[in-house]
Amino acid sequence: MSKIGIIGGTGFGSPDILQEICREKVHTPYGAPSAVVTAGKLEGIAIVTIPRHGEGHSIPPSHVNFKANIWAMKQMGVTHIFAVTAVGSLREEIAPGHLVFPDQFIDRTHHRKATFFEGHEVCHIPMAEPFCERLRDLLAGAADRLSLNYHRQGTVITIEGPRFSTRAESKMFRMWGADIINMSTVPEVVLAREAGICYATIAMSTDYDCWHDSEEPVTWELIQKTMNKNVENVVSLLTTVVREVDFTACSCKEAVTTSKL
Repeated sequence: MSKIGIIGGTGFGSPDILQEICREKVHTPYGAPSAVVTAGKLEGIAIVTIPRHGEGHSIPPSHVNFKANIWAMKQMGVTHIFAVTAVGSLREEIAPGHLVFPDQFIDRTHHRKATFFEGHEVCHIPMAEPFCERLRDLLAGAADRLSLNYHRQGTVITIEGPRFSTRAESKMFRMWGADIINMSTVPEVVLAREAGICYATIAMSTDYDCWHDSEEPVTWELIQKTMNKNVENVVSLLTTVVREVDFTACSCKEAVTTSKL
């Protein structure tokens, strides 16, 4: 049976939205996932969840075992992933509290394992369209019906972290065409594509990054405050879209079969 994966980010690591919950330790060739995997049902649909940063947000971005998390999802039968992430806004129109469903990314990470193919097999995975268009369309349609403030597309730039950007970096990223910034989308989205899993991001704008002359500087407390206010919106969105996922074949699943050398 096909299952939907939910990877929770900052402020959204709890499986409280699920029914018929069971927790399972999953062993992978890449070590342990960020936490014990939680399985259950949402609107009658089989769901698997992993909190990206561990229980209690104890794992910094650079130390997240992305390979183990995605492998565990695949091993549990997950075919589609919705990944929740807190982001800073690099655009005036993406106000704190808005949702963004990115269609592109820029990679500014430096120390992360970004492929499963590290042995004798090479995979040049296509990434021109890194996020599943079907899932993004579902998210946009549901956000419309729920009257949420959202942006149908955008470019997310992922930095190594755990520090925030300097003002000069923030302004440079805007010049590059980035719309939002986080520390987690890459390599998660790349590994999902290699695993043949459809993947979409629900990005929550928590603040204007430091390019903006806003009243409050970017702080961890500010991010948590905004995320806590908007978790209900994300729960409503997920509750709506899981019932609408099309489990038939998608080009996301087929990319890896045509990319190996």
